Amino acid sequence: MLRVKVDRAEPATLHDQVAAELRRALANGEAKPGERLPPARDLAAVLGVNRNTVLRAVRLLRDEGLVEFRRGRGITVAGTPERSAVVQRAHDLIRFARARGYRADELIRMIETASAEARNAGEHSRATAR
Repeated sequence: MLRVKVDRAEPATLHDQVAAELRRALANGEAKPGERLPPARDLAAVLGVNRNTVLRAVRLLRDEGLVEFRRGRGITVAGTPERSAVVQRAHDLIRFARARGYRADELIRMIETASAEARNAGEHSRATAR
């Protein structure tokens, strides 16, 4: 069982506390990618919170790319905290681009172009180093 706890005296909401504790547990290696987490009802019982509080926290982690949540299959660790940070930055980039009027397809083309340029620059620097 994961070692998670909540503090009702803390100003953070319970679901944010649960999400933070689960992030910490994953970062500490208490569960690895591909492993299943305990069911939400079991986590809720251990933490003394409502099952919906746990589910709300799990949805946050799902949106960050840390876990997958499938009805009937439970909660599975999908990624690492590093991957979660990349997913968060991607969400930030999407919001930033949308606020400036760019559509998703335009953003994808920009990323593909930048990726190709970076790849070409890397190949160029390797070739000149030989």
